[in-house]
Amino acid sequence: MIVVAARRKARALVLQTLYEVDSTGHAAGEVLDRLLLEDGLPKDNAGFARNLVTGVIENKEGIDQNIHTFAPAWPLEQIPLIDRNILRLAIFEILINNEVPVKVAINEAVELAKAFGAASSSKFVNGVLGSVSALANR
Repeated sequence: MIVVAARRKARALVLQTLYEVDSTGHAAGEVLDRLLLEDGLPKDNAGFARNLVTGVIENKEGIDQNIHTFAPAWPLEQIPLIDRNILRLAIFEILINNEVPVKVAINEAVELAKAFGAASSSKFVNGVLGSVSALANR
């Protein structure tokens, strides 16, 4: 259970990093370094967070295309910043990274949406990722 909690905490820091980068244009590495220093996340979980941030940033264009494909009624710029970055993180984990089971990535994204998003965020995120998971399971 400790691993799950530590990974969830790492994902929360990743989300905070992606949110700040998306809203301010700050450098992802600097933002994550600051958040890791403030949080004191253990080294292995800090590495996990670093890999996720780097992966999302490097694959952002393709990830955003997937968001467009699986949420066609929502132009990317109209999706709330927090929801957009939760989707980016989860889509990276589901379609590109493949280090956790799809159900785990979806559950973690929904939990982030409940913690950081609006009242309807978790349902929106779950719906979009349900469609993404159908692609991942082909």
